[in-house]
Amino acid sequence: MKILIPFIRLFARQWVMMSIGLGLTLTTLMAGIGLLSLSGWFLSATAVAGLTLATAQLFNFFTPAGGVRFLSIARTASRYGERLATHEATFKLLTELRVWAWQKLFPLSAKDLQGLRRADMLNRLVADIDTLDHLYLRLLTPMAASLLVTGLLYLFLAWFDAKLALSLCLLLLAAWCVLPWLFYRLGHGPSRAMLETKRQYRVQLLDILQGQAELTLFGADGRYRQRLDEAETALYRSQSTMANITALSQAMLILTTGSALMMMLWFAANGVGDARPPGPMFALMVFATMACVEMLMPIAGAFQHLSGCVLAATRLTQITGQQPEVQFVADSSLRASSGALTIADIHFGYREQQAVLQGCSLDIHAGHKVALLGATGSGKSSLLALLTREWQAQRGEIFLDGHRLTDYSEQALREAVTVVSQRIYLFAGTLRDNLALALPVIPGQKRTANDERLIEVLKQVGLAQLLTADDPLEMWIGEGGRQLSGGEQRRIGVARALLRDAPLLLLDEPTEGLDKGTEREILNLLFEFAKDKTMLMISHRLTAMAKMDRIHLLDQGRIIASGTHEALLADCQAYQALYRRLA
Repeated sequence: MKILIPFIRLFARQWVMMSIGLGLTLTTLMAGIGLLSLSGWFLSATAVAGLTLATAQLFNFFTPAGGVRFLSIARTASRYGERLATHEATFKLLTELRVWAWQKLFPLSAKDLQGLRRADMLNRLVADIDTLDHLYLRLLTPMAASLLVTGLLYLFLAWFDAKLALSLCLLLLAAWCVLPWLFYRLGHGPSRAMLETKRQYRVQLLDILQGQAELTLFGADGRYRQRLDEAETALYRSQSTMANITALSQAMLILTTGSALMMMLWFAANGVGDARPPGPMFALMVFATMACVEMLMPIAGAFQHLSGCVLAATRLTQITGQQPEVQFVADSSLRASSGALTIADIHFGYREQQAVLQGCSLDIHAGHKVALLGATGSGKSSLLALLTREWQAQRGEIFLDGHRLTDYSEQALREAVTVVSQRIYLFAGTLRDNLALALPVIPGQKRTANDERLIEVLKQVGLAQLLTADDPLEMWIGEGGRQLSGGEQRRIGVARALLRDAPLLLLDEPTEGLDKGTEREILNLLFEFAKDKTMLMISHRLTAMAKMDRIHLLDQGRIIASGTHEALLADCQAYQALYRRLA
């Protein structure tokens, strides 16, 4: 249960709307009890008054009738307001939870999220947070409201007969304590199973959707579809079990309210207060007991969702409760101006027993253009991940403009570096939105895009064909850039780089997937753009190597050879072999 405390504290930010929702819930329940009690008394009293002409003439029909109408209107209005208030509070709480979760997630590095599948991450950030809305809507509010109404009901009935009021409220209090605990125990396993099977189903479904092309090409779609069917069957089975428990809880609730009604029929038959026989007050007590079913209805189902909330909170806390492995200084006046890099004796591995970089060292002078070559798995991309501080080296230091990389604040480091990676991330939005990501951020202001500049950059990278519409920058490119080809997506990545004025340019296979002619065109554009900048490029190709000030060969985590293109062709057998193979 302690795992829920941070989330309950987070709910306190919406205490005003939550209090309004609770107040309207109380009003609705009390209006319902008052309406049924007054109606029962009014009908009985009317029947008794009609026995003789004298009592019929003396009986006041109008005040009780007005009270019935008032309570019915009040119940309807408060129920409508309660629905609005509680759901508004729920939506605000979900917003708070999502913002809070993302704020916790953003500082985490790649190492912190290592081993977590993207589908599982999506499930935690969507389904688990949605599950936590039960905490307020189906647990805290109905439990608090039923307990408070029990106390108010005692005060109301004790006005007529304290013993009857005490007997009924003690039974209701026992039900308030026993039923939730009982159904928490019964629903503990099935609720967790339902969340887990739902997670597994979503993971399997996302795997199929993302890998549909590969599954079809290799004939594996049938096997994956079978796994999806099995996950779906398990989900239906867990939902069926949960439905049976819900049905049992409703049956227990009916049994409890029926027992309370029989008890009040027995006790009230002997008299209510000073009334012997009880007369119309008998109906008031009985109808008030019947009205309690609305108060008890949410209790039986409330704690079925508790174990699900606990599991969702546990899974979410596993992410949000982490301390970031890569720590940035909170504030720093350091700003990089030249982009000079010094990498000194770096040792790094994604796991303790798996070394990727073993004593890697190199110097990149300000304004120099440097290429890093090596076979797949030699550590090239890992080195770039260290330069952008996605990961932290186990040993060694990296210096930017003569200062340790760890002395820069995150904002200063992001301002100093422009990265064109192998994988270009495009978001579901317009062309303008996806280009504006690269524009500088001014604190307290939104990114502003100069349309002329954006159009100029698109033309530079060879995307003039996208500019045929009346307002081309409003072109919707779809989730992941599905409206674009792979080459067009990569060109947008290059266009983003051209929009930034960072002193250090890091290129990780920037022309992957492009033909030779386009590759030379893009590289010429990048060299022109980076003529006054420091550039480090990772590549498997030798295009433009003659333009590099320095080329480093990386093998098994170490620099094994360095020099210019001509020098390496003359003296380095590894580079000669690479040149012959690629040529």
